[in-house]
Amino acid sequence: MSSPLVTTDIFGKTTNGDVVQRYTLKNKNGMVLQLIDLGATITSIQIPNKCAGSTDIVLGHATVKGYENDNYYFGEVVGRVCNRIHHGKFVLNGEEYNLPINNGPNHIHGGPNGFSRMIWDSAIDGDGIKFKYTSVDGEEGYPGELATHVTYQLTEDNEVIIHYIANTSKPTPVNLTNHCYFNLAGHDAVDIYDHLVMINADYYTPVDDIVIPTGEILPVEGSVFDLRTPVLLGDIIHKVPGGGYDNNYCLQSNKEKHLAARVHHPKSSRMMEVYTTQPGIQFYTANFLDGLACGKNGATYPKHSGLCLENQNYPNAINQPNFPNTVLNPGDVYDHTTWYKFSTLE
Repeated sequence: MSSPLVTTDIFGKTTNGDVVQRYTLKNKNGMVLQLIDLGATITSIQIPNKCAGSTDIVLGHATVKGYENDNYYFGEVVGRVCNRIHHGKFVLNGEEYNLPINNGPNHIHGGPNGFSRMIWDSAIDGDGIKFKYTSVDGEEGYPGELATHVTYQLTEDNEVIIHYIANTSKPTPVNLTNHCYFNLAGHDAVDIYDHLVMINADYYTPVDDIVIPTGEILPVEGSVFDLRTPVLLGDIIHKVPGGGYDNNYCLQSNKEKHLAARVHHPKSSRMMEVYTTQPGIQFYTANFLDGLACGKNGATYPKHSGLCLENQNYPNAINQPNFPNTVLNPGDVYDHTTWYKFSTLE
């Protein structure tokens, strides 16, 4: 069985003069995955077209500076805890922790100097790329030294596999994800309204006016959050409170691989299936993109120009005892996998 071809080059340098390495993986079908060690970031996924050529389906930046100044987390690994923590506070084993506030009144995606801002150690690892980052005790307010490994693989079946492993020296909350924005029409397409989306979840976690889960777990049935059968986003997205989806869906919680979501773009016949071992998936429709000219090849990314399907634990789980446990203890291993499988329908 053949393995994808892996090549490396220099993507650029940071403002501090650090070299940013880029990895390019290409399989026998002509699919290409590109990654950089700044943020362990997916910068490009190129899908072969039905006739000729290929199309880049993820939003991103053309330069290192773009990623350094990125407040949207394009394709980046976010942590130590992704999503929001209410008021940046939590209590663990009787001690209160205060985290930096970087999203209104809340802490989001590990803080202003979270994992997405770091240059990870990286190396080719068999048919994939392994990234390693060690977060010191107290970094961004979190307890314990956390050693994290993220491995990306591109298979000959057109799957991008992301495997996360972490261990800690002290009890600490951990919730890692990749924040890729997809547009199956192409990263420079104007919107995602022509995408059909299915999310395989009977329940979701409603949020308050600062996008923090209320603690309730409600059925999707009879609401705009019911995506169990494919829905054309253009028909429903403007009916969603808050200007679009930014919601956690409750999946199976047995830590086995399960189908979380499916996205189909009928015009190009492209399909993406998302599988995960995580109990939740955050569906976000790029409600806060502002159209700044920061994209690849001069593209601009306005509101609703991409969608994120972030496999993760429930948001603010550290403060909600009825949500799945998010605390990692010494001696235990945080171990989760995400699969993005791409195909073209006949």
